[in-house]
Amino acid sequence: MINTPKHFLWSVDGKVATIAINRPELKNPLTFDSYAELRDTFRALVYERDVKSVVVTGAGGNFCSGGNVNDIIGPLIKMDMPGLLQFTRMTGDLVKAMRACPQPIIAAVDGVCAGAGACVAMAADLRFGTSAVKLAFLFVRVGLAGCDMGACAMLPRIVGQGRAAEALYTGRSIDGEEAHRWGFFNRLVAPDKLLADAQAMAKSLADGPTFAHGMTKRMLNAEWDMSLDQAISAEADAQAICMQTKDFQRAFNAFVKKERPVFEGD
Repeated sequence: MINTPKHFLWSVDGKVATIAINRPELKNPLTFDSYAELRDTFRALVYERDVKSVVVTGAGGNFCSGGNVNDIIGPLIKMDMPGLLQFTRMTGDLVKAMRACPQPIIAAVDGVCAGAGACVAMAADLRFGTSAVKLAFLFVRVGLAGCDMGACAMLPRIVGQGRAAEALYTGRSIDGEEAHRWGFFNRLVAPDKLLADAQAMAKSLADGPTFAHGMTKRMLNAEWDMSLDQAISAEADAQAICMQTKDFQRAFNAFVKKERPVFEGD
Protein backbone atom coordinates (compact mmCIF):
# COMPACT_ATOMS: atom_id res chain seq x y z
CA MET A 1 0.00 0.00 0.00
CA ILE A 2 1.11 3.55 -0.77
CA ASN A 3 1.22 5.69 2.36
CA THR A 4 -0.84 8.88 2.22
CA PRO A 5 1.64 11.53 1.02
CA LYS A 6 2.27 14.78 2.81
CA HIS A 7 3.85 16.78 0.01
CA PHE A 8 1.74 16.04 -3.06
CA LEU A 9 -1.74 14.87 -3.99
CA TRP A 10 -2.35 11.17 -4.59
CA SER A 11 -5.47 9.63 -6.09
CA VAL A 12 -6.36 6.31 -7.71
CA ASP A 13 -9.14 5.83 -10.23
CA GLY A 14 -9.47 2.18 -11.15
CA LYS A 15 -5.99 1.05 -12.14
CA VAL A 16 -4.60 4.57 -12.72
CA ALA A 17 -2.80 6.56 -10.02
CA THR A 18 -2.36 10.33 -10.31
CA ILE A 19 0.39 12.23 -8.51
CA ALA A 20 0.04 16.02 -8.41
CA ILE A 21 2.86 18.17 -7.05
CA ASN A 22 0.92 20.58 -4.89
CA ARG A 23 2.44 23.94 -4.00
CA PRO A 24 0.60 25.99 -6.64
CA GLU A 25 1.25 29.34 -4.97
CA LEU A 26 4.97 28.86 -5.72
CA LYS A 27 4.56 27.01 -9.05
CA ASN A 28 5.07 23.64 -7.38
CA PRO A 29 8.74 23.66 -6.31
CA LEU A 30 10.39 20.63 -4.75
CA THR A 31 11.91 20.50 -1.27
CA PHE A 32 14.20 18.00 0.42
CA ASP A 33 11.16 16.26 1.86
CA SER A 34 9.09 16.19 -1.33
CA TYR A 35 12.02 14.82 -3.35
CA ALA A 36 12.34 11.99 -0.84
CA GLU A 37 8.62 11.31 -0.68
CA LEU A 38 8.33 11.15 -4.48
CA ARG A 39 11.30 8.79 -4.61
CA ASP A 40 9.80 6.54 -1.95
CA THR A 41 6.41 6.52 -3.67
CA PHE A 42 7.83 5.40 -7.00
CA ARG A 43 9.89 2.77 -5.21
CA ALA A 44 6.75 1.49 -3.49
CA LEU A 45 4.91 1.26 -6.81
CA VAL A 46 7.08 -1.74 -7.66
CA TYR A 47 5.01 -3.68 -5.11
CA GLU A 48 1.63 -2.05 -5.82
CA ARG A 49 -0.26 -4.69 -7.80
CA ASP A 50 -3.51 -2.77 -8.23
CA VAL A 51 -1.93 0.29 -9.90
CA LYS A 52 -1.11 -0.38 -13.54
CA SER A 53 -0.16 3.09 -14.80
CA VAL A 54 0.70 6.49 -13.32
CA VAL A 55 0.09 10.12 -14.26
CA VAL A 56 2.33 12.79 -12.74
CA THR A 57 1.27 16.42 -12.99
CA GLY A 58 1.25 19.70 -11.12
CA ALA A 59 -1.50 21.68 -9.43
CA GLY A 60 -2.65 25.15 -10.41
CA GLY A 61 -1.56 25.38 -14.04
CA ASN A 62 2.15 24.66 -13.60
CA PHE A 63 4.06 21.39 -13.54
CA CYS A 64 7.08 22.04 -11.31
CA SER A 65 9.49 24.95 -10.95
CA GLY A 66 12.35 22.78 -9.67
CA GLY A 67 14.20 23.06 -6.40
CA ASN A 68 12.91 25.80 -4.16
CA VAL A 69 15.43 28.64 -3.80
CA ASN A 70 14.94 29.19 -0.08
CA ASP A 71 14.29 25.57 0.91
CA ILE A 72 17.05 23.96 -1.17
CA ILE A 73 19.53 26.29 -2.85
CA GLY A 74 20.18 28.34 0.27
CA PRO A 75 20.96 25.32 2.45
CA LEU A 76 23.07 23.70 -0.29
CA ILE A 77 25.50 26.64 -0.27
CA LYS A 78 26.25 25.87 3.39
CA MET A 79 26.76 22.11 2.99
CA ASP A 80 30.02 20.20 2.91
CA MET A 81 30.81 17.70 0.15
CA PRO A 82 29.29 14.66 1.91
CA GLY A 83 26.07 16.57 2.44
CA LEU A 84 26.00 17.75 -1.18
CA LEU A 85 26.57 14.22 -2.45
CA GLN A 86 23.79 12.92 -0.24
CA PHE A 87 21.44 15.45 -1.83
CA THR A 88 22.48 14.95 -5.46
CA ARG A 89 22.32 11.18 -5.10
CA MET A 90 18.84 11.47 -3.59
CA THR A 91 17.57 13.55 -6.53
CA GLY A 92 19.09 11.03 -8.92
CA ASP A 93 17.41 8.25 -6.98
CA LEU A 94 14.04 9.82 -7.80
CA VAL A 95 14.74 9.35 -11.52
CA LYS A 96 16.04 5.83 -10.89
CA ALA A 97 12.85 5.00 -9.00
CA MET A 98 10.68 6.34 -11.82
CA ARG A 99 12.54 4.25 -14.38
CA ALA A 100 12.55 1.14 -12.16
CA CYS A 101 8.83 1.05 -11.37
CA PRO A 102 7.13 -1.27 -13.87
CA GLN A 103 4.12 0.95 -14.50
CA PRO A 104 4.20 3.31 -17.49
CA ILE A 105 4.38 6.92 -16.30
CA ILE A 106 2.75 9.77 -18.22
CA ALA A 107 3.73 13.34 -17.38
CA ALA A 108 0.92 15.87 -17.91
CA VAL A 109 2.82 19.15 -18.21
CA ASP A 110 1.46 22.69 -18.26
CA GLY A 111 3.06 26.04 -17.49
CA VAL A 112 6.44 26.10 -15.79
CA CYS A 113 8.50 22.91 -16.07
CA ALA A 114 11.98 23.86 -14.98
CA GLY A 115 15.14 22.45 -13.44
CA ALA A 116 14.36 19.33 -11.46
CA GLY A 117 10.78 19.59 -12.71
CA ALA A 118 12.04 19.23 -16.28
CA CYS A 119 14.00 16.16 -15.18
CA VAL A 120 10.91 14.59 -13.59
CA ALA A 121 9.03 15.09 -16.87
CA MET A 122 12.05 13.70 -18.76
CA ALA A 123 12.03 10.57 -16.59
CA ALA A 124 8.42 9.74 -17.52
CA ASP A 125 7.69 7.25 -20.28
CA LEU A 126 5.34 9.58 -22.17
CA ARG A 127 4.88 13.35 -21.96
CA PHE A 128 1.74 15.33 -22.80
CA GLY A 129 2.13 19.10 -22.85
CA THR A 130 0.40 22.35 -23.74
CA SER A 131 1.51 25.27 -25.88
CA ALA A 132 1.81 27.31 -22.67
CA VAL A 133 4.65 25.15 -21.32
CA LYS A 134 7.91 26.87 -20.41
CA LEU A 135 10.46 24.04 -20.35
CA ALA A 136 13.92 24.87 -19.04
CA PHE A 137 16.88 22.75 -17.94
CA LEU A 138 18.11 25.81 -16.14
CA PHE A 139 20.98 24.44 -14.03
CA VAL A 140 23.53 26.54 -15.92
CA ARG A 141 21.62 29.66 -14.94
CA VAL A 142 22.51 29.03 -11.29
CA GLY A 143 26.14 28.19 -12.04
CA LEU A 144 25.71 24.41 -12.24
CA ALA A 145 26.34 21.83 -14.95
CA GLY A 146 23.56 20.46 -17.09
CA CYS A 147 24.45 16.92 -15.95
CA ASP A 148 21.76 16.63 -13.30
CA MET A 149 19.43 13.74 -12.51
CA GLY A 150 20.48 11.85 -15.62
CA ALA A 151 19.82 14.68 -18.09
CA CYS A 152 23.02 14.13 -20.09
CA ALA A 153 22.10 10.47 -20.56
CA MET A 154 18.33 10.67 -21.07
CA LEU A 155 17.64 13.97 -22.81
CA PRO A 156 19.77 13.20 -25.91
CA ARG A 157 17.87 9.94 -26.31
CA ILE A 158 14.60 11.87 -26.34
CA VAL A 159 15.43 14.95 -28.44
CA GLY A 160 18.83 14.19 -29.98
CA GLN A 161 22.35 15.17 -28.99
CA GLY A 162 22.42 18.64 -30.55
CA ARG A 163 19.11 19.77 -29.13
CA ALA A 164 19.94 18.35 -25.71
CA ALA A 165 23.27 20.20 -25.77
CA GLU A 166 21.50 23.45 -26.60
CA ALA A 167 18.97 23.01 -23.81
CA LEU A 168 21.63 22.07 -21.24
CA TYR A 169 24.26 24.66 -22.22
CA THR A 170 21.90 27.62 -22.50
CA GLY A 171 19.22 26.82 -19.92
CA ARG A 172 16.83 28.80 -22.09
CA SER A 173 13.07 28.52 -21.87
CA ILE A 174 11.55 26.30 -24.57
CA ASP A 175 7.86 26.74 -25.28
CA GLY A 176 5.47 23.84 -25.72
CA GLU A 177 5.33 24.07 -29.51
CA GLU A 178 9.11 23.86 -29.82
CA ALA A 179 9.35 21.09 -27.24
CA HIS A 180 6.80 19.13 -29.27
CA ARG A 181 8.76 19.66 -32.50
CA TRP A 182 11.87 18.46 -30.69
CA GLY A 183 10.10 15.28 -29.66
CA PHE A 184 10.13 16.02 -25.94
CA PHE A 185 6.33 15.94 -25.90
CA ASN A 186 4.45 13.05 -27.45
CA ARG A 187 1.52 15.35 -28.05
CA LEU A 188 0.19 18.83 -27.31
CA VAL A 189 -3.34 19.26 -25.98
CA ALA A 190 -5.46 22.13 -24.71
CA PRO A 191 -4.83 23.01 -21.06
CA ASP A 192 -8.40 22.15 -20.06
CA LYS A 193 -8.03 18.67 -21.59
CA LEU A 194 -4.47 17.94 -20.47
CA LEU A 195 -5.07 15.87 -17.36
CA ALA A 196 -8.07 14.04 -18.82
CA ASP A 197 -6.14 13.11 -21.97
CA ALA A 198 -3.15 11.91 -19.95
CA GLN A 199 -5.40 9.87 -17.68
CA ALA A 200 -7.20 8.42 -20.71
CA MET A 201 -3.88 7.26 -22.14
CA ALA A 202 -2.92 5.87 -18.74
CA LYS A 203 -6.23 3.97 -18.58
CA SER A 204 -5.66 2.58 -22.07
CA LEU A 205 -2.24 1.30 -21.02
CA ALA A 206 -3.63 -0.03 -17.74
CA ASP A 207 -6.25 -1.98 -19.66
CA GLY A 208 -3.55 -3.55 -21.85
CA PRO A 209 -1.16 -6.45 -21.17
CA THR A 210 0.48 -4.83 -18.17
CA PHE A 211 3.00 -7.60 -17.52
CA ALA A 212 4.19 -7.09 -21.10
CA HIS A 213 4.26 -3.28 -20.61
CA GLY A 214 6.51 -3.77 -17.60
CA MET A 215 8.80 -5.96 -19.68
CA THR A 216 8.92 -3.34 -22.43
CA LYS A 217 9.89 -0.67 -19.90
CA ARG A 218 12.55 -2.91 -18.39
CA MET A 219 14.08 -3.60 -21.80
CA LEU A 220 13.93 0.04 -22.88
CA ASN A 221 16.10 0.79 -19.84
CA ALA A 222 18.39 -2.23 -20.03
CA GLU A 223 19.20 -2.00 -23.73
CA TRP A 224 20.89 1.39 -23.40
CA ASP A 225 24.04 -0.48 -22.35
CA MET A 226 23.81 -3.40 -24.79
CA SER A 227 25.21 -4.10 -28.21
CA LEU A 228 22.68 -4.92 -30.91
CA ASP A 229 23.48 -8.63 -30.59
CA GLN A 230 23.02 -8.48 -26.82
CA ALA A 231 19.75 -6.56 -27.21
CA ILE A 232 18.31 -9.03 -29.69
CA SER A 233 19.22 -11.93 -27.41
CA ALA A 234 17.77 -10.18 -24.36
CA GLU A 235 14.56 -9.42 -26.22
CA ALA A 236 14.27 -13.06 -27.28
CA ASP A 237 14.41 -14.07 -23.61
CA ALA A 238 11.94 -11.35 -22.60
CA GLN A 239 9.46 -12.22 -25.32
CA ALA A 240 9.62 -15.93 -24.51
CA ILE A 241 8.71 -15.08 -20.92
CA CYS A 242 5.75 -13.01 -22.13
CA MET A 243 4.62 -15.92 -24.29
CA GLN A 244 4.07 -17.89 -21.09
CA THR A 245 1.55 -15.38 -19.75
CA LYS A 246 -2.19 -15.88 -19.64
CA ASP A 247 -2.59 -12.55 -21.45
CA PHE A 248 -0.87 -14.05 -24.50
CA GLN A 249 -3.34 -16.93 -24.44
CA ARG A 250 -6.24 -14.52 -23.96
CA ALA A 251 -5.15 -12.53 -27.00
CA PHE A 252 -5.07 -15.68 -29.13
CA ASN A 253 -8.46 -16.86 -27.91
CA ALA A 254 -9.98 -13.45 -28.60
CA PHE A 255 -8.45 -13.37 -32.08
CA VAL A 256 -9.96 -16.75 -32.91
CA LYS A 257 -13.37 -15.55 -31.73
CA LYS A 258 -12.94 -12.17 -33.47
CA GLU A 259 -13.32 -10.43 -30.12
CA ARG A 260 -11.33 -7.74 -28.36
CA PRO A 261 -8.99 -9.29 -25.78
CA VAL A 262 -9.49 -8.42 -22.12
CA PHE A 263 -6.09 -8.41 -20.45
CA GLU A 264 -5.51 -9.02 -16.76
CA GLY A 265 -1.76 -8.55 -16.48
CA ASP A 266 -0.83 -12.13 -15.66
